[in-house]
Amino acid sequence: MSTLLEEAVVAHGGIDNWNRLRTASAALDIGGAIWPLKGRDGMFRHIALAASLQRQHMSITSPSAGWAGTFTPDAVRIESFDGDAAEERRAPRESYRGHVQDSQWDRLHALYFTGYALWTYLSIPFLYTTPGFETEELPEWRENGEVWRRLKVTFPDSIASHSREQVSYFGADGLLRRHDYTVDVMGGAPGANYASNYRKVQGIMVPMTRRVFAYDEAGRKVEDPLLVTIDFRNVDFRTE
Repeated sequence: MSTLLEEAVVAHGGIDNWNRLRTASAALDIGGAIWPLKGRDGMFRHIALAASLQRQHMSITSPSAGWAGTFTPDAVRIESFDGDAAEERRAPRESYRGHVQDSQWDRLHALYFTGYALWTYLSIPFLYTTPGFETEELPEWRENGEVWRRLKVTFPDSIASHSREQVSYFGADGLLRRHDYTVDVMGGAPGANYASNYRKVQGIMVPMTRRVFAYDEAGRKVEDPLLVTIDFRNVDFRTE
């Protein structure tokens, strides 16, 4: 484990504390410009999630829209509260073949993307300590009047995420400030995901607010449009 990763893990609550936890639950709202672009505007407003922290498994429920969805890397499923036939897709990543940034998504496309993204965000930086991940510290980065240390992370094929190579930026306090990736299921669109508004939950530092922008060839944030907004109203972890 790199020195930077060790410091980030300690700053976010420590690996021993994290390893006690088994599940996460949250209430949140997701918005931003990509959802109308994809034909899914409003799908993830006023949702609740329940996730395993030991494996990639997450349920997402929309009480107002009357559906509940389940994500795993191998399958996604949506059931309606009114008894309509469930929608299900096996090997969901294959369904994005040929997609570009403005390709339309059905509900299962949107659920797979949101499921793996939220699971990843809830697990960083502890996820990077698990077997199969490779890390490398990159040169420092200056932004917002701060100096951020950068960690290049290579994901194993067993974890569904935006892309195999991603970069996390950590402030002087060790907390995540920014998380860069390209989105394979959107034709390689770049994303700069800014984390803020930290709250301590069961000893874990959790960013309650995330804002995602594109970035240019120099790595600079493109201010407009604001691609994704994530606002957690509450987060909880359980040890059982």
